[in-house]
Amino acid sequence: MEPAKRLRTAEEAGGEVRGNGGGEQPEAERRMTADVSIIMPVHNASCWLEECLQAIMHQDFTGSMELSAFDDASTDDSRKVLEGWRQRMEDRGISVVISGHSSSQPGGVGFAKNKAVAQSSGRYLCFQDADDIMLPQRVRLQYETSILHPNSLIGCRVQRLPEGSTERYARWINSLTRDQLLTQEWSRSVSSPLKLLAYTSHGPTVVMPTWFCSRKLFMKVGLFDEGGKGVPEDLLFFYQFLRQGGSPLRVDQRLLVYRYHEAAATHSVTEETIWKLRVDFLQERVLSQWESFTIWNAGKQGRKLYRSLSLINQKKVKAFCDVDENKIRKRFYTHEESKERPKPTVPILHYKEAAGPFIICVKLDMTGGVLEENLNSLQLKEGTDYYHFN
Repeated sequence: MEPAKRLRTAEEAGGEVRGNGGGEQPEAERRMTADVSIIMPVHNASCWLEECLQAIMHQDFTGSMELSAFDDASTDDSRKVLEGWRQRMEDRGISVVISGHSSSQPGGVGFAKNKAVAQSSGRYLCFQDADDIMLPQRVRLQYETSILHPNSLIGCRVQRLPEGSTERYARWINSLTRDQLLTQEWSRSVSSPLKLLAYTSHGPTVVMPTWFCSRKLFMKVGLFDEGGKGVPEDLLFFYQFLRQGGSPLRVDQRLLVYRYHEAAATHSVTEETIWKLRVDFLQERVLSQWESFTIWNAGKQGRKLYRSLSLINQKKVKAFCDVDENKIRKRFYTHEESKERPKPTVPILHYKEAAGPFIICVKLDMTGGVLEENLNSLQLKEGTDYYHFN
């Protein structure tokens, strides 16, 4: 670890920030003083902070580090805990910038992250939630990967705490291959071949608490949405990152203890909000390039997707397909809510009789491998012949 840089106080970084004002220094006026800034938004996190900060102290990274924490109107003693660690951090060679505001309402996760980034000085940004715990190799391994892949958003595998919580989600995070980080999330520009794209309800293939990237990449993509509670700022940022041709990567080691608890900010985002964003992105990135397609699932989720599509894309749906004989025997789905006359009807076929490309609306990891076997039997290629939307 290099000797500690001269510490910048909150006043030097822009003073006590209140509301959406703030006083961060313009980029041109700020000298880069750290290799890596750990970006930590904080809101009522005092019960988690001791473990979180201790883990930062134990990083084996030998470059210069900075902790940039922004307290978003906490009503507990989060700010006091943060300040209590300042001297220990400095003694370890980690410079510290702490600021925040005490308004009656928090600005939200996106707002707090933006403030923490703005007051930081690092050439690279390591995003850290205040309720999670980074393992000792995290900064070093992600830094090394980011140096090699400057246009990538770098993630890692996680250890879920409590163990066994959100088991399917944790398994999905950790089991994606490098190809699936691309194939289950995103596409390139309209003029180039689509990469494999899974518009799953899990969200970004590289989950936000594990993000690491260069400041240059972050500023190119743009700031987080500051809409506040209920806004999935990470998903919106990730979609913009993909629109610009970015590629997510992951260090294939568990570098973060990812805590699950009911007070987590992610619970404020509704299922319908995520659904609408996913549908809009699917239409923008995939369906706009297809003349027709089949929805794989004639059940509830498949029909919901159909109803959520624009009228133009509804007309591109040539069939539903399924394996359930009861659904297939109905022969047609009628869109009863449509204002068109006669009401649109869509054939329901056995999957072996259907023609691609397909949008798969079947839950991953819930069919005991049957879905994967059926897709393989048709010799379909993910990202060309089908995409997951489940």
